[in-house]
Amino acid sequence: MRRGTVALAVLVLAAAPAWALDQVVEKRYPVEPGASVELVNINGSVRVETWERNEVEIRAVKTAGRSQEELERVTVEIQHSPEGIAIHTRYPEDSAVDVSVEYHLRVPRRVRLARLETVNGDVRVERLEGSGWLRTVNGNVELFDAAGRFSARTTNGNVRLEFRRLDAGEPMTVETVNGSVVLALPREAGAELGVESRNGDFLSELPIVVERADAGRGFRGLLGRGGGRLQVRTVNGGIRVVTARPSV
Repeated sequence: MRRGTVALAVLVLAAAPAWALDQVVEKRYPVEPGASVELVNINGSVRVETWERNEVEIRAVKTAGRSQEELERVTVEIQHSPEGIAIHTRYPEDSAVDVSVEYHLRVPRRVRLARLETVNGDVRVERLEGSGWLRTVNGNVELFDAAGRFSARTTNGNVRLEFRRLDAGEPMTVETVNGSVVLALPREAGAELGVESRNGDFLSELPIVVERADAGRGFRGLLGRGGGRLQVRTVNGGIRVVTARPSV
C-alpha cells in the first residue's frame, strides 16, 4: 500500500503546471458614440465584445513565467478621451522578459477600430458595427456578427470574417500567408472583388462575374452587383466565400 501511495504522489507532482505569476489591470472610460479604439499588444491574444454602454472596459491579464520583477517591468499604457482610447503594451527595451498580456475589451456597438493588433496571439471581435484593422502575425483573426467594413491580416494563421451587413466604403483587405480565409457574407452583399491565391483553391456560394483572370494566381470580378473594393489574398491556403447564416 505504501509503495502505491508514493507512486501516485510522484505522478501528481509531474502533472502539476509550471509556476506563473498573474497581475490584472481593470479600467473603464466613458466615450462618445463612434469613438476610436486602438490596441497594440505583442505577446498575448486580444478579444473585443460589445455592450449597451458608452464606455470602454479594459481587462488586461499580465502573466510572467519567471519572476515578479519581470511582471512589473511590462506595463499597460492607456490614453483616453471622449473621442477614443489608445492602449499599448510596453516592454523594457534593454532586455527580454518572459511576460504575456491577454486583453478582453468591452466597447460600444458602434466604434472605429483604428488599430487592433498583436504579434503572438489570436484576435477575436464580436458583434461590432463600424470599421477598422485587425492584425496579428502568429495567430488567427476572427470577426463574428459584424456590420460595416473591416480589414484583417495575419502571417501564420487563418482568417474568418462573418458579416451580417457589408457596407459600402473604403477598400477592404483580407490576407494571410500560411492559412485559409473564410468570408461569410449576406446574400445581397456586393463588392469589386480581387482574389489572389498561389497554393490554394477558391470556392464561392455567392454569384461572381469574373472580369479578368490571371492564370494560376487569381482573378478580378464583381460579387453580386458590385460595390466597394474587397481584396482577398493567401499564399498557402484556400479561400471560401459563404452565405452568412442568421446568428442565434
